[in-house]
Amino acid sequence: MAITEDVTTTSPGMIDGIELTPKTVGLDGIPTFDNVEDERHYRKSHLAGALRVFGKFGFGEGVAGHITVRDPEYPDMFWVNPFGMSFRHIRQSDLILVDHQGNVVYGTKPVNRAAFVIHAAVHAARPDVVAAAHAHSPYGKSFSSLGIPLAPLTQDACIFYNDHHVISEQGGAVVFDIEAGRELASKFPDGKAAIHQNHGLFTVGETVDEAAFWFISMERSCQAQLMAMAAGDPIEIRDEYATYTQQNTGFHAAGWFSFQPLWDEIARTDPELFE
Repeated sequence: MAITEDVTTTSPGMIDGIELTPKTVGLDGIPTFDNVEDERHYRKSHLAGALRVFGKFGFGEGVAGHITVRDPEYPDMFWVNPFGMSFRHIRQSDLILVDHQGNVVYGTKPVNRAAFVIHAAVHAARPDVVAAAHAHSPYGKSFSSLGIPLAPLTQDACIFYNDHHVISEQGGAVVFDIEAGRELASKFPDGKAAIHQNHGLFTVGETVDEAAFWFISMERSCQAQLMAMAAGDPIEIRDEYATYTQQNTGFHAAGWFSFQPLWDEIARTDPELFE
């Protein structure tokens, strides 16, 4: 008896009136703007949102910590949170604009001297840096006391593999002197992050979102390495695997995109940040 194959075509089915067939899908990318006003609004709102996320994650330490972003029209000036204001309360209208000489040119509140000295030096030395983030986060400052680079112990840590620096100069000292800030920036000529010995973490990016996500991820990677070192002798990921992972997860757009769930959350829970 011959066996024949049933080639009857069946319907793929429907849900809510939508045929269950393959669809064209896509992801939103970093937005572009037709005018500086819209881009300025975007950068400032995302700066306020990133600061609030830092507050939610417990990165505040008194008056320490800041995130900066260049103004799209005046790139030699940067927006930053005012001195002495809680990360959790920052609104877009609270942000101040500072020039590279430390003058507040927009706003009526003072700037943290250390924020100006270090961030102005980094922004001046690196035209590729649009945004920079720093805070006295618990695991970052603990890890910084070791004076060692972040090891490729996890996939997340591989984001920073061969793409960050350890800076010992001025380590532990409050950086108020302009020349000291320039010296620190000279040790951070490239890469997405720096570990300032006995101080903490610095991250940079082409967007506020990217710089903020790199900081959050590096803080957690420091925590993971400290836990692994306390538990035993951690095994590092092989160079070729770490390099591959860095190249496929550590690029600019990936940093921006990884922050979007956090942005969506803070924009929904803290709508007053847009004020």
